[in-house]
Parts: sequence; structure tokens; C-alpha cells
Amino acid sequence: MNARRHLSLPERQNYHCVEDVVGCKWSAAVVAAVREGVRRPGELERFIPGISTKVLNERLRKLVAFGLLTRREYDEKPPRVEYALTPPGKKLARILGQLREFNREFKGPDS
Repeated sequence: MNARRHLSLPERQNYHCVEDVVGCKWSAAVVAAVREGVRRPGELERFIPGISTKVLNERLRKLVAFGLLTRREYDEKPPRVEYALTPPGKKLARILGQLREFNREFKGPDS
């Protein structure tokens, strides 16, 4: 097999984009929470211990912009917003679940 000497610029940019969105420690938690049926920002904040409102809102915006979540606003009083996984978001949620299982199965002795 002929090994390449480096990643191409487009490949590096693609990895950087993915890392920017799902590499944040909170993104996986947000995706997992929405997968569990937690849809509203206040519920997400209570469901994910330690996440601040500011960080949650930033993560939600990134995940929507990346096409992993949808944001739906309801014309109600008081206003209501809900998030849901898109098909790529569901795929990512499955991958994150596999990583969680991998971690459980192959934890090192120092874990």
C-alpha cells in the first residue's frame, strides 16, 4: 500500500469543520439529549448538568448551522422553541452512541 505523505487542504478543512461542531465537549451531550427527547432550551439546560445558558445557545446555533438540528419556533405566548435531530443528526447520534459503547468496553486502566 502506498502511504500518502499528508492530508490535502480540503481534507484538513473538512476535519476542522467537524471538530469545530462535534469536537466541543458539550455538542455530544446536546445531541444525546435531543435524541432522548429533550427538545426545549430550558429542558436541555436542566438535563445537561454544568452547561451554561450561553454555551448551550452557542452549541444549539452551531448544530443548527451545521444541519444536525432543526429549530422550530411556535407562535404562542409565551414563545416556545423546540429542537429536533435532522437525518444527519440522527446518524451522528448513532455514531456517538457507538463511541460511548467503545469507551465503556475499552477504558484504559487509568480511567
